[in-house]
Amino acid sequence: MTDLPTLPFSEPLRLHQIGAGLERRLTPDADARKRIARALDLQSLDAFEADINLMPTVSGWRMEGRVIADAVQTCGLTLEPLPVHVDRRFSVQMVEATEREGEEDEGEIDLELDDDSPDQIEDGRLDLGQYAVEQLALSLDPFPRKPGAVFEQPKEPGEISPFAVLKTLRPKDGADEG
Repeated sequence: MTDLPTLPFSEPLRLHQIGAGLERRLTPDADARKRIARALDLQSLDAFEADINLMPTVSGWRMEGRVIADAVQTCGLTLEPLPVHVDRRFSVQMVEATEREGEEDEGEIDLELDDDSPDQIEDGRLDLGQYAVEQLALSLDPFPRKPGAVFEQPKEPGEISPFAVLKTLRPKDGADEG
């Protein structure tokens, strides 16, 4: 078994702990916020809080919540700090993975952008911290740009040729001719 990368913020939960429902408020400490900021390529993550409610449904569980954060991204054009405030509500359907589904998917990765299928819970546990960080990541602009920042195309060199340098060595106006 290969070692999994360390998660920047982890709050593991076993399915049997959910019972008739469960509410949690996650507030990572300063060290965890630094790890999250590094993982999400943020200059800083000054505040981060997630309220999560888990409820059983007929076919599995539903996680509803809200992520609130104050972060600083880097402007993709000016490279200046860009403060952002995140306030995102989310809902995720979950079902427990069956052994048969795990065997069918072994070795294959199926990616669908508009996939509304529920998240698969494996080994009877899930990580609330990982879901909170994922929702924060989904809330961030992948191409942050400060208001008013405009990309200006650099001027193209006049002539791109290996002989362009030789033209600068050629005498001008026939001064050296003769």
